[in-house]
Order: sequence, then structure tokens, then C-alpha cells
Amino acid sequence: MKKTALVTGGMRGIGLGISKELAKNGFNLVLCGRRNEDSVSDKMKDFTNYGIKALYCQCDISNANQRKKMLKKITKEFGTLHILINNAGIAPKERKDILEASEESFEELIKINLQGPYFLTQAVANLMIKEKEKNIDFNGSIINISSVSSTMASIKRGEYCISKAGITMATKLWALRLAEYGISVHEIRPGIILTDMTSAVKEKYDTLIKEGLVPMKRWGLPEDIGKTVVAIVKGGISYATGQPIVLDGGLSIEQL
Repeated sequence: MKKTALVTGGMRGIGLGISKELAKNGFNLVLCGRRNEDSVSDKMKDFTNYGIKALYCQCDISNANQRKKMLKKITKEFGTLHILINNAGIAPKERKDILEASEESFEELIKINLQGPYFLTQAVANLMIKEKEKNIDFNGSIINISSVSSTMASIKRGEYCISKAGITMATKLWALRLAEYGISVHEIRPGIILTDMTSAVKEKYDTLIKEGLVPMKRWGLPEDIGKTVVAIVKGGISYATGQPIVLDGGLSIEQL
């Protein structure tokens, strides 16, 4: 039986890179995002070329009712979930110094980047626990996509950094709580990744990377994250839980 993975924000950027790698490796997919189904129908057809089942759910993960509706749809279609990838997130609409940033921006980022994933994890974890009680061989996996910004401070997007730091702690909390059920919880911490979210600062970071900001001297790619997700969910890192996997080309290495 193919395992089923839910990838939030799975139709663009890092999420799309994860979705493609999972599809290539035979996992059934549920992808969610805020766009309507008609706008993503062509992309969804691409996934079925890999011989898997793929379902799209329009869902704002910061909305409790929409999360509940999505999980009801998933269980009806697939019975259960084996994998949750908490990837969906946003950057501030405007990068503002923390002396000037608005409360509205802070609230929006926390709800989407932290509160939504936290309570989606709660709901999915309870589904996984019920499945484990029915089937002792069931193995669940939860992966949180955070950022090097969880530890590296950017004073012009403080709300983003705080939301990602919260994901780091949430990973530890859920890892401890779910270990008794054999459900592993991982954090992947990307660095500077080439996506539509970073397109506005591409020229700036092209120069900085060339000058040595990233020791490996290249942008990270969505497939870099996707391949790591596959390694985790296929059991390649089976004795780790609650710990970050940093994919940043050496960016965050402390050096003199």
C-alpha cells in the first residue's frame, strides 16, 4: 500500500519541490494551498503521471474550520495520513525595522507560519495515534520546514524570525509527545532557496553568494529540500527525532 503525504503549500516553491520528489518516489499526495482548484488543475495532472493518487484541497491553514474540512476530505479519500509536511508559510508583505513593524503583520505571520501548523499537527497526530492503535506496524512522520531565520536574526523581518523560532520549539515538543507512538518529528531548516518568494531579492543574493556568503557558493534549490524529505520518510534517518537538519550550504556555520 502506498503511503500518503500531506504537503501544505505544496504547489509552489519549496513545497512544490517536496511534492515532486515524493511523487517520483511513489507516495500518494495531498497538496493544499489558498488558491482554488481550477487554478492548479493542470499542475495536479502532472503528479498522476508518476502513477500515484493526488488530491488538492483549498485550505488556509490558519483557519481551524478549513483545516477540519480538509482532514475530513483526506480521510474519506485515503483513510489516513502517514506523513505531514508543514511547509506553508509567508514572508512579511513589507520588510520593516522592528522599531516600525506593525502588529497586523506580526499577527498574520504567527497565525499562518506557527499557529496553523501547530494545530494542524495536533489534529494529524491524533489521526496517526488512532491508526497506530488499529495497526501496530503503522509508522507516522511529521516534518516541519522552518528556516535558518529560526536562529539567525534579521531585524527587518522580526515577525518571520519569531515564527520560525517557534517552529523549532514546536518540533521538539511534538517529538517528545509522539515518540511513544513511533511517530518521528523532524525540522528541516533551509537557507537561501531559489523560489518565487526570494525572486525579489535574487540580484542582491546573487552578488552576496558570489562574494562568499554561502560557502558552497550556490543557491539552495527546492529539490534539495525534497530529497531530504524523501530520505526521512523512507526511513533513512530512523533514529533521529526533534532535531534540525540544516540545508544552507554552510551559511550558518560560525567562523572566524
